[in-house]
Amino acid sequence: MAYFTPAFIDFFHQLEINNDRDWFHANKSTYEKVVKKPFEKFVGDLIDRMQSVDRNILITPKDAIFRIYRDTRFSKDKTPYKTQVSAIISPGGRKDMDYPGMYVELSGKHVRVYSGSYKPDKNQLQQIREKIITEGKRFQSLISDPDFVKYYGEVRGEKYKVLPKEIKAEAEEQPVLFNKQFYYFSEWKPEIVTKEDFLDQVMARYQVARPLTAFLIEALAS
Repeated sequence: MAYFTPAFIDFFHQLEINNDRDWFHANKSTYEKVVKKPFEKFVGDLIDRMQSVDRNILITPKDAIFRIYRDTRFSKDKTPYKTQVSAIISPGGRKDMDYPGMYVELSGKHVRVYSGSYKPDKNQLQQIREKIITEGKRFQSLISDPDFVKYYGEVRGEKYKVLPKEIKAEAEEQPVLFNKQFYYFSEWKPEIVTKEDFLDQVMARYQVARPLTAFLIEALAS
């Protein structure tokens, strides 16, 4: 079953050009029909599939999906609408950004699935570093797994220029210890959303990321 039609991609192409309230209100029925409702259905089915793997995921699409309306209060960019739809699927949904779940983002430019730890605080960063240092061989095997490298490439994130002296030696062996963030994503061209096997492909990427994501979950639970 295909969740989306080419009209989904076209809507976001048009929104990129006409990101204002008048245009959006004039096209709100189209948004509801070709974007919002299909995305809610897709996220609901994705949650069901992920629940079969992770019994801790007990949320609804409403718990997972982010609003399309931008918060412009502290941004120089005053355009009122996001040019993508997105959701985070984890035990806490969008209200828990700490848990390494799956973040999905669909737009007219690309489709991505993310996982990892995006904004660890000081204590969480320390927990992740300690886990990497104490289980270095396991961590290296996870990030060098051929399927992970094929679909996700590497662990990404902003980096510190200076590290605490007690982990400098370990960082020479494992440069990812310089990271402030530990996330990874896989990307498709936007046309993937119109394919009947789109959900299967997203689940396949979820399964590839899951061993490394489980490692990070263990670190943050320690």
